Amino acid sequence: MDAVLAGGGLVVLGGPLILLALLVRFKLGSPVLFKQVRPGLAGQPFTMYKFRTMTDERAPNGELLPDSVRLTRFGRWLRATSLDELPELWNVLRGDMSLVGPRPLLMSYLPLYSERQFRRHDVRPGVTGWAQVNGRNALSWDEKFERDVWYVENHSLALDARILMMTVQKVFQREGISAAGEATMPRFTGSDSSHSD
Repeated sequence: MDAVLAGGGLVVLGGPLILLALLVRFKLGSPVLFKQVRPGLAGQPFTMYKFRTMTDERAPNGELLPDSVRLTRFGRWLRATSLDELPELWNVLRGDMSLVGPRPLLMSYLPLYSERQFRRHDVRPGVTGWAQVNGRNALSWDEKFERDVWYVENHSLALDARILMMTVQKVFQREGISAAGEATMPRFTGSDSSHSD
């Protein structure tokens, strides 16, 4: 079902995807797509694709400037509308991701999870998920992971349909796009629960 819906979505959204790609190329430069290795099912790595939302501006020493500097007004709009996530439909079509599931985070986070938190990898990561429709980046890491694990323990076709409908509503409301005082979300450095297991 994921593959059918993702394939249909890519066909229907083909025109808008090309237009967005041209806008990203004009406003942010190349490459148009941001790709990064992320952990998938059972923590196995895969390459995730998104539209880029940041510039490549660097400090004199060659290091990338903070996200808050590199995230342009256009990039903020892409994130607020979640349009930057549309290329992930290709990941769904390939079987790397599902339409619904815990969001794929960074490979470097894997050793920081508690045993319970790692359960978020018992299912394929999703384009949207229970945490995304219940706070998104306004949640603390512990709150986000609790929602991810709750989804793993309770996922069903009916719940997935509910999350997809809630996602459309949240996109229009533009809630929880970033954490307080952050351009996106602070890095996860472990939590009390991850150190206690």
